[in-house]
Amino acid sequence: MTSLSLITVDLVAVVVLTYALYFRRHRRRDLVTAFVVVNIGVLAVTKVLASAEIGMGVGLGLFGVLSIIRLRSSEISQHEVAYYFASLAIGLIAGFDTLQPLLSISLIGLILAMIAIVDSPMLLSRARQQSLRLDRAFTDEASLRAHVEQLLGGTVKVMEVTELDMVNDTTTVDVRWHRPDSSSRVYAPQSDEQSNYAQYQTAVRNGLRQDASAQR
Repeated sequence: MTSLSLITVDLVAVVVLTYALYFRRHRRRDLVTAFVVVNIGVLAVTKVLASAEIGMGVGLGLFGVLSIIRLRSSEISQHEVAYYFASLAIGLIAGFDTLQPLLSISLIGLILAMIAIVDSPMLLSRARQQSLRLDRAFTDEASLRAHVEQLLGGTVKVMEVTELDMVNDTTTVDVRWHRPDSSSRVYAPQSDEQSNYAQYQTAVRNGLRQDASAQR
């Protein structure tokens, strides 16, 4: 298999990775551009290092320069870091002509298959992670867990208090929880506080309608 064929395989793989997998699932357009550019850039640098008589020290220095670029422009999640690494790895594998063509294609296919499986919406679909800032300082873990489960409507698996402000009466907590199955979801009656708030919202809406009618 020629070098041009491996470049074609790389282009097809990065299109599948970015558009068929990432964008269809997460809909973040700016990272699509980043994944494609990282892949093509690593492929080009690898081709240059593989074809030219460049010392190993120079090659490691070039990749060290690339590693200086830090992903600090915006916050990205861990699964987006995985897509970054997959894009880089595909470009690196396709850039080396010394590997057997069948092995290169197999490794690229393995990367695409694994990221398609582990990032599938059907895998661990009930698992959720969320950071909450509560307008009450909870010092009792059982009360905090019960309050969070009532707010989220699910079962808390892991809970970690990241900030407890006794002055401003707030609690910040990082929660790993499971949402209930839609078939077994039970709608619990509202508490008195929630009911009063709903009645307040209804009264406000009715008052706005009456004011609008009076102005007409």
